[in-house]
Amino acid sequence: MCPRPSAHFWLSSPHPKPLATFFSGTPIHSFHVQTRLIIFTHSFLSSVLYRLDVRRYLINTMLTKVSALTALVAAVRAQQVCTLNAETKPALTWSNCAAGGACTKVDGSVTVDANWRWTHKTDGSTNCYTGNKWDTSICTTGEDCASKCCLDGADYSGTYGATTSGDALNLKFVQQGPYSKNIGSRMFLMDGTDKYQMFKLLGQEFTFDVDVSNLGCGLNGALYFVSMDADGGMSKFPTNKAGASHGTGYCDSQCPRDLKFIDGKANVEGWVPSSNDANAGVGNMGSCCSEMDIWEANSVSTAYTPHPCETVGQLSCNGDACGGTYSSTRYAGQCDPDGCDFNSYRQGNTTFYGKGSQFAIDTSKKITVVTQFVETGGALTDIKRFYVQDGKVFANSKSDITGVEGNSITTDYCTAQKKAFGDEDVFAQKGGLAQMGKALSEGMVLVMSVWDDHHSNMLWLDSTYPTNETGPGTARGTCGTDSGVPADVESQAPNSNVIFSNIKVGPIGSTFNSAGTAVSTTI
Repeated sequence: MCPRPSAHFWLSSPHPKPLATFFSGTPIHSFHVQTRLIIFTHSFLSSVLYRLDVRRYLINTMLTKVSALTALVAAVRAQQVCTLNAETKPALTWSNCAAGGACTKVDGSVTVDANWRWTHKTDGSTNCYTGNKWDTSICTTGEDCASKCCLDGADYSGTYGATTSGDALNLKFVQQGPYSKNIGSRMFLMDGTDKYQMFKLLGQEFTFDVDVSNLGCGLNGALYFVSMDADGGMSKFPTNKAGASHGTGYCDSQCPRDLKFIDGKANVEGWVPSSNDANAGVGNMGSCCSEMDIWEANSVSTAYTPHPCETVGQLSCNGDACGGTYSSTRYAGQCDPDGCDFNSYRQGNTTFYGKGSQFAIDTSKKITVVTQFVETGGALTDIKRFYVQDGKVFANSKSDITGVEGNSITTDYCTAQKKAFGDEDVFAQKGGLAQMGKALSEGMVLVMSVWDDHHSNMLWLDSTYPTNETGPGTARGTCGTDSGVPADVESQAPNSNVIFSNIKVGPIGSTFNSAGTAVSTTI
């Protein structure tokens, strides 16, 4: 709210009286008197106009000062950027392909998510957030922390274990930095210095190479798309002065509440430190948006999964109404936290994907992953998957679950799968493929990450989950139900890593040689 003008900004003299007040009484007859009257009137009017000009000048001056003060207050209350650490974003090239297969190299870069960045006081180097706690002696409200705390630059290799070479991004799981130990990372592909690269994938094909040979049970090297704002929320939330350059604006279908900043405010209110994660906690706010998981995988299992939301773009939520992993009521929010997944092992083919020559797709070697977003009449109708390895093209494995047919994600597949597995069909409730297609057509941000799971030990990807059940859909991989405990994974496999490379996007059929040697996947 703008302050009311103070009294000293205003002239204190009384308003001038009407002319008639000065000339009431005896009529004026002589020319001399009339001349004096004209002179007096002119002088009086000049005085009045002068007073009005002065008043107008003072009012304008006051308004200018108020506007400047308002802008200053807004800036002071903003989510800040600091530069104690210089930042050079790792360069990463990718290819934009045209029909027929001609591809053009694009020079891009990556930025690390704001949640991983050093957050400290704007007037020094004192941490605003240490371990999994906010320093409430510095600030206690979202607005106050946004004004007093800032996001700093990143040392990508030294702090996060993230390096690039040409078109390849290498993400190390645990990195012992100069000041602390970093666990996992989340990177976004950039378009220039202050915008995320936006991909409109409806009717398109997305291809990349991946090496998961060094990712075992309990780890996830993920590549996926989310409906973040291209500028990281700067235009939507003026208090966000950090923006895409510093990795702000993250959202996904879990409506995560572990984010330190949402909507240009700190998520300090209601923040509860995690009981089993020394670096994380949960606040009152969450950040929701559509999510398309192209690749969630380690060397044991893989899945691809669309997650629609009732609204396409980023939208904040509060408390358990967010739903998802971080809330007591999983399906309370606007997004589908489960999605409609295709995991070959879960669909009954236990020899399609794994480490060694006995598997159709051998995870001890680099894999080319192809995903096609098929549209009919402007609506998403099918999400197809192919693999290429050693010059051979593999169609995705077929579902071997009774009553569930096909080797791609369609509405019929999703409906049948939910029924066969006894899962609530939240996918259909949130709009299914049609709603997912809207997100794909409007533009999404590419995310690449490596992480462990403090909520369910990644058992939903590579083991039996829920662990006390044996029905269809519970077996998801060969990892033991006691595997994936973050403390064990972090101490026993700190040098784990994933490498993403050779990213290509274009019309269907343009990003890989589909005429290569076709291989049956019925083994």
